[in-house]
Amino acid sequence: MRFTRHSLALATLAALACGTAAQAQISNDTVKIGVLTDMAGPYSGMGGAGSVVAAKMAIDDCLKAECKGMKIEVVSADHQNKADIAATRAREWLDRDGVDAIVDITNSAAALAVQKLVREKGGIAMYSGPATTRLTDEDCAENGFHWMFDTYSSASGAAAALTKNGDKSWYFVTVDYAFGHSLEKDASEMVKANGGTVVGSVRHPLNASDFSSFILQAQNSKAQVIGLANGAQDTVNAIKAAREFGITGDKGTKVASLLMFLTDVHSLGLRQAQGLMFSEGFYWDMDDQTRAFAARFEKLHKGYKPTMVQAGVYSSTLHYLKSVAAAKTDDSKVIAQKMRELPIDDPIMRNASIRPDGRVIHDMYLFQVKAPNESRGAWDYYKTVSTIPADTAFKPLAQSACPLVKQ
Repeated sequence: MRFTRHSLALATLAALACGTAAQAQISNDTVKIGVLTDMAGPYSGMGGAGSVVAAKMAIDDCLKAECKGMKIEVVSADHQNKADIAATRAREWLDRDGVDAIVDITNSAAALAVQKLVREKGGIAMYSGPATTRLTDEDCAENGFHWMFDTYSSASGAAAALTKNGDKSWYFVTVDYAFGHSLEKDASEMVKANGGTVVGSVRHPLNASDFSSFILQAQNSKAQVIGLANGAQDTVNAIKAAREFGITGDKGTKVASLLMFLTDVHSLGLRQAQGLMFSEGFYWDMDDQTRAFAARFEKLHKGYKPTMVQAGVYSSTLHYLKSVAAAKTDDSKVIAQKMRELPIDDPIMRNASIRPDGRVIHDMYLFQVKAPNESRGAWDYYKTVSTIPADTAFKPLAQSACPLVKQ
């Protein structure tokens, strides 16, 4: 009996020791998520405070399930759409503040700066806001994950559909930084691959207030389609300018928004936005799961429905936390591997998986904005034209310049 009791005591101590050791694998006993986003600039509507709400929702959900008993915190910062500010804040978080994972990072230049940093210093970066394909191409990182959309998946929607339907000549109005350049390049290639031509382009600064001269140049080109290779407030302002010049798409020239967000349509209103076509990876009114998620988000974020970016923050944060819980560590090398192993299971994305280059592939959707008389009420803005399957929505892995793929 003494042997049995002694053995039981040793077993109990061993179990406690294992539990303590497992907990000790979490640095500072706390998993810390940093939301790095645009809080007040042109991308604040699609990301911003809504991205913080989405990250907190993911934390709450994981604490009720796989993450039960864990200590999890969230911090946030505004990168002001400046790469140097993004890099400085990310460095402080990783070196000084114990941040384990950085999410959103709206703005491609800011994201590329953070990608370079995490490749050198560790940590996990999950991008749902930027669009440049460089994040999973020549600038890929083992611990960097591009979550929701990119310029290739955006171009595979409207650019391909319109060109196939006979709108063959294109002129691009492009925001002059990494995101716009990448979007114009991918859309141009998509147009040419479907038998179209690009007759010209003009570039504008980020957060431009007056698009009259840019739209006039595009109109004078006589192109069938003016492709807007920009996003958020720039897209809104460009569409408003096009409408003022009488470019409605009813006759002659069409306007194609290559990247559109729910908040952009909300800002424009259905009268000005009706008929626009674009691709997205999430829409709140797709099924019971997306509607339930959106209803929760709406209560927490001043009556706004979630954008694709904010939904991506929720999905990426939840998957990261599930991976930490499964691995019982926040070591970035271990977690990067665990994230690739675990299935992505959430209300946001369908048929999702993580490729070796860090690209999260999933079904994308081609949407068209409803006319005012088609809408059933607030936020009922989209109708689904088609589903773009996960294996064709994103740039083929065989074409990747990512060193991780070559390995």
